[in-house]
Amino acid sequence: MKRFIALTACALLASTAAIADEKPSDAEAAKIKETLSAWGCEGGTYEKESEGTGVFEIDDAKCKDGQQFDIKLDGDFKLRSMTRD
Repeated sequence: MKRFIALTACALLASTAAIADEKPSDAEAAKIKETLSAWGCEGGTYEKESEGTGVFEIDDAKCKDGQQFDIKLDGDFKLRSMTRD
């Protein structure tokens, strides 16, 4: 039983590392900034989902209305979702 629990824990840790988000490239970050600017937003932290979806996540972007948003862009840098923080 202990062996099963240990193997399960290892599998969970390995799968968590496999789906961790990664930092976008400099070119991708520039496109993200360009898209955010077009929506009247700036700043935040950028991540690229590593599951192969090509989705970019921007956490805590500040927009011209003074509010913060979590934003998702698709692989073509088009707005996918924008949620007030």
